[in-house]
Amino acid sequence: MKTSCLSEEKDPMGAAISDYFHLGKAGRLKVFSSQFEEDDFPVENLFRTYDEMPELEQVALQMAEGRILDVGAGSGCHSLVLKEKGKEVLPIDISSLSVKVMQERGLENARQINFFDEHFTDRFDTILLLMNGSGIVGKIENLPAFFLRVKQLLNPGGCVLMDSSDLRYLFEEEDGSFVIDLAASYYGEIDFCMHYKKIKGETFDWLYIDFETLSLYASQYGFNVEKVQEGEHYNYLAKLILR
Repeated sequence: MKTSCLSEEKDPMGAAISDYFHLGKAGRLKVFSSQFEEDDFPVENLFRTYDEMPELEQVALQMAEGRILDVGAGSGCHSLVLKEKGKEVLPIDISSLSVKVMQERGLENARQINFFDEHFTDRFDTILLLMNGSGIVGKIENLPAFFLRVKQLLNPGGCVLMDSSDLRYLFEEEDGSFVIDLAASYYGEIDFCMHYKKIKGETFDWLYIDFETLSLYASQYGFNVEKVQEGEHYNYLAKLILR
């Protein structure tokens, strides 16, 4: 697992977040993948208010309790809601540009930290991983390292609130059946690369995981798993409680 943070020269999303906050608009944040056609990421979505958030995210924010870690906080939209509710939250991100924006938005304690950096040893009651938060795991093979890291950061009885999507719908046939090559790598392992203006980011792995697979691994590492809510398009919010 990578434990480093991003330099500004390799941080297209951070640059887009900074532009949107300071200028009120951003250019095209282009997203590339070997599995999909080129697309644009809507930067304004990172600045949405509570009322503009999907219901899954609203529910997660309502459930978050105690000392909360907001992982990959971006522009800080989730942390701002929690702070307004009087909850204790630490927003972290690997992007220094994003952290600066969060601090300017009133999240003075925002820190540039990689979740997997073992020098980070704080403890929390809730860990938030939203906006397809399972993505930071990268690949299925990294799940054991992910769960061990979570256990280092959670207080006894603490929980992870994480949303993800089951990409099996991409393999759905007209008759409703699914054709997935079981000999290939897990179908939810996607690679992405982002470009913004003249800034080109490095390619990174992102994991979309179905609930059954997540539950199987989580139970092996001492977590009880609950599907809190399902979204409209194969997405869901999961609560993983440390036993």
